[in-house]
Amino acid sequence: MPAPETILEGPPSQATQPYEAYFFDLDGTIYLGDKLLPGVVELFKWLVDNALPYAFVTNNPTKTVAEYEQRLEELGLQAKGRVVTSATATARWLTTHRKGAVVYAISEPPLQQTLREAGIEISEDPAKIDIVIASFDRSFDFAKLDIAFRAIVEEDRAILVATNPDRYCPMEHRLGVPDAAAIIGAIEGCTQVKCAHVFGKPAPALVEIAAEILGVTVANSVMVGDRLYTDIAMAINAGMDGALVLTGDSNLAEVLASEKQDRPQLCLATIDKLIPK
Repeated sequence: MPAPETILEGPPSQATQPYEAYFFDLDGTIYLGDKLLPGVVELFKWLVDNALPYAFVTNNPTKTVAEYEQRLEELGLQAKGRVVTSATATARWLTTHRKGAVVYAISEPPLQQTLREAGIEISEDPAKIDIVIASFDRSFDFAKLDIAFRAIVEEDRAILVATNPDRYCPMEHRLGVPDAAAIIGAIEGCTQVKCAHVFGKPAPALVEIAAEILGVTVANSVMVGDRLYTDIAMAINAGMDGALVLTGDSNLAEVLASEKQDRPQLCLATIDKLIPK
């Protein structure tokens, strides 16, 4: 998408026309901690005023969909029925492709709540576990790793999947805290078994589910996020435009150092640059 204003020799820094629909990452894109990031209020006013469809897609499974909706509403954004998480995608895959499977979720309570609400059985008995799910878990310890090891290696029955591949989860006052990649690495390290499926970004499942909810076409939409290796990679995998906003993880130097086929169509200093000039 050409634009008269560019950042160095990188992708255009301002949209020139609207998209059919907009999909947004949360941490580092919409907010950081409890604060909206610059330009968010202006962009969402424009989206609502122009009746443009939008949804939120996040790899972070530490809150339920309802909790995310409430948080966004409290920040002044219309979010009811517009949130899809990696937990949503994980539960959908299990109920669609592995119905009846017993899982062991190394995670925080919101993911386990999502799984139970979907009718998925959870167990800590290695002899019953069919699938080990690695996710963000601040209470991860040796006991949990041992259950995963026994289910995968000793019982020789379970496979390993993960909600998301993120190395860290952004925090307001620091770079972030270790995310699901740390759990995946620990399990792969001791079992020598590779993770079979990852349901969050960069896999396209999140945006495909969100597009179904909105009733829009993925190819005519844009994915907006702050990470090249998850948000923009998902856009590429889904066959849609990607817009990198420089308020979170990835920076302009990384964009310019990347291969052209891995770059976003837009590279925005602030998210309100999505409003066509």
